[in-house]
Amino acid sequence: MVKFRSGFNHYVFFCLNIFGSISVIESLMMVVASLVPNFLMGLITGAGIIGILMMTSGFFRLLPDIPKVFWRYPVSYVNFGSWGLQGAYKNDMIGLEFDPLVPGGPKLKGEEVLTTVLGISLDHSKWWDLAAVLFILVGFRLLFFAILKFKERTLPMLRTINSRRTMKQLMKRPSFRKTSYSPFPSKKTPACSFFVFSRGSQLSDSSLARSTVLALPQIFF
Repeated sequence: MVKFRSGFNHYVFFCLNIFGSISVIESLMMVVASLVPNFLMGLITGAGIIGILMMTSGFFRLLPDIPKVFWRYPVSYVNFGSWGLQGAYKNDMIGLEFDPLVPGGPKLKGEEVLTTVLGISLDHSKWWDLAAVLFILVGFRLLFFAILKFKERTLPMLRTINSRRTMKQLMKRPSFRKTSYSPFPSKKTPACSFFVFSRGSQLSDSSLARSTVLALPQIFF
């Protein structure tokens, strides 16, 4: 909606709305990343959830035309895209007047375009739509914190239970059982020990010391 509204109030709402929507989608991906085991599963799951949110936001198909069972209630109401898109339309269209299709006819107001063409209700203001986006943002952040705390407390317990169960399964195998006899008995073999004695005699200051080595084998039984 380039050059539709030039007021500072509309610009502030646009910035808050777009940054709030970006923060919500990042929080959603943080929740997905905390639940999936690897990057590929997170990419697939996140893309599927974002696709569902795009289909129920009212952009590709108007909100009154979305099937009411599951897709309209409750998916479109927990979808930040539907609230953000309604707020953006209201921010740009309310207060504008367009030339009539037939020359000489009354001008077409932006409120009529919202209700008749886009199917957007004017029961609440655009600021309530922005508040809904921020509320969903806080909800995703709290959900992410709760998941981290739950995994922090339960994962060690689950790992302990899994390790005990694994050890019980391993102890049932014959290779892990303790036996009173040795499966590979060792035979006693005679061992030889050698004692080395050195004996030196000093003949003179200029002569070298002589040493003799005696080897005495002994057999132990």
